[in-house]
Amino acid sequence: MANPKQAFIPLLSLVLFSLYIFSSQAAGIAIYWGQNSNEGTLAETCNTDNYQFVNIAFLSTFGNGQTPILNLAGHCNPAANTCQGLSSDIKACQGKGIKVLLSIGGITGNYSLSSTQDATQSNSRPFGDAVLDGVDFDIEKGSGQFWDDLARSLSGHSQERKVYLAAAPQCPFPDDHLDGAIKTGLFDYVWVQFYNNPSCHYAGNPNNLFNFWNQWTSTQAKQVFLGLPAAEEAAPGFIPADVLISQILPTIKSSPKYGGVMLWSKQYENGYSSAIKGSV
Repeated sequence: MANPKQAFIPLLSLVLFSLYIFSSQAAGIAIYWGQNSNEGTLAETCNTDNYQFVNIAFLSTFGNGQTPILNLAGHCNPAANTCQGLSSDIKACQGKGIKVLLSIGGITGNYSLSSTQDATQSNSRPFGDAVLDGVDFDIEKGSGQFWDDLARSLSGHSQERKVYLAAAPQCPFPDDHLDGAIKTGLFDYVWVQFYNNPSCHYAGNPNNLFNFWNQWTSTQAKQVFLGLPAAEEAAPGFIPADVLISQILPTIKSSPKYGGVMLWSKQYENGYSSAIKGSV
């Protein structure tokens, strides 16, 4: 099994964690940002005042001896070191009380943690002197091995300052890739992807969604979020704002683990968060 202190090295070297510590109890909206250069800047995203969490997506290449590579879809060029320009935006978001996390993985990345040899030291600081609040595990390929080791390693640094851990499993329960990691009980936020999965996403009737929601709130996650497409074109499983407010939120908010709503993603966001934030 991978040595926990080794398994996280290439990720930890890319992410230094924030000294800003805010309450994690109030419900809120999380958004993914970074996968379309036309979605606006990170600072503009935070200035909407609609989000409590922003996941910078993605660190899409790591493991198997590879140099970790960010893919921010035209927002900046990691190879040319231009992502350091995001430093001021990250700090501005955090100054507004918004937690900014680095999302690792994604559906198209080239990543895995299959052995201790996967971990290689890197001194890269792609975001300049900005420090992030934690790491989001959006693991959608490969095996489920070693992500629990990574979670333990990252969480161990909370002795110095709080390292927030998030995960974005698919709604079928349990998740093929993140089940072992979530069972560690170390994840502050689990934003379950209730989309792209007909067996559990909304399709005119909320019963299946509620059944799977209840399973997810029975896990060791500290808070569970309802992950949704931000628009109909974003992914199958979109829930119109009025339906979400009248039919879905009143039921799922009864769970003591309810944390809010996660949206995929900023590039599709066109007023949805504004319409729901008063009810989240």
